Parts: sequence; C-alpha cells; structure tokens
Amino acid sequence: MQMEEVKDELRDIIVGLEQRITAYETKLKDFKKKRERLNEEIATIEKYLELAKTLYRVEADKAKLASLSSQIISDETGAPPLPVTDVTDQSKEILLGRSKYVGMSVPDAASIIFRETRGPMHAKELCRRLIEGGMQIRGKTPVTSIATSLKRDPRFRKVGPNTFEHAESTDKPMNASG
Repeated sequence: MQMEEVKDELRDIIVGLEQRITAYETKLKDFKKKRERLNEEIATIEKYLELAKTLYRVEADKAKLASLSSQIISDETGAPPLPVTDVTDQSKEILLGRSKYVGMSVPDAASIIFRETRGPMHAKELCRRLIEGGMQIRGKTPVTSIATSLKRDPRFRKVGPNTFEHAESTDKPMNASG
C-alpha cells in the first residue's frame, strides 16, 4: 500500500515537471519571437536614424550655403539676408518615414515590407505599415483592397485568412528560364 502511494506521488511530480517544462518551452518560444520582432524594429530604427543623420548633414550644409550666399548678397546690395530654413517639408516627410511608399503600387510596397519582416503578415498590419509609409489606399475597405491586390499578385501566397507571405520566403531561387 505504501509503495503505491510513493509511485502515485512520483507520477504526480513527473506530470507537474512535464507541465512546467512545456510552459517554459512555450514561454521561451514566445520570448524568442518577441526578440526577433524587436531586432527587426531595431534594424528599422537604425536605418531611420542613419537617414535622419544624413538628412541633417544635408540640410545643415544647405543652411550654411544659404546663409553664406545671403551674406554675400546683403554685403553687395545692403539688403537684409533672406530667412534660412533648416529642413524642407519633403525632408521632414522622408525623415518621418511618411513617404517611403509614395508612388508605389500596393504589391511593390508590400514586397519591401515582407522582405524587411521575413514572415507572414495579416493584411490589417500590412495596411497600417503602408499608411505609415505614406501610401494612400483607396476604397471603402483598405484591408480588403490590400488582400485582393496580394491575392492577384504571384509574388505573394495566402497562408491564412487575410494573411500573406512573400512567395520568395519559402521558394527555392528560380533559374534563368523562370
């Protein structure tokens, strides 16, 4: 009788440990996914930071040139120098990432996003990113419009309800004949 109780207790311990192992493995998998998303966001922010620094240098140089030229003009004519603008509106838009996809088709812009994220994405998230990138999506239901565009384009594969991935992400490279 006592041996049976010990066996039952050991079985309970083993089951409890198996449950903990499963829970820890699941939590570890979730954290790795979060880390991957954070790494992607960090890479994107690093790109924007480098762009911002480049734009800053360009605009600072423009401001210096404008200031110098206005000083030369005012020295020659006696007129007050013209006001100098540090950053143009277009530069601001580029800096804020609001013109990243302007003038592109939905599939072309989506292709860029899928290459950056390297995984499947729901049309709703894709819509958010496209709009943040300056794309104006026409239609009463932008998410549906995006999903329809991707369904019609061979570069994308539907992997779930309104969820797509770039076909290149799982295909082998195509040969020269296509």
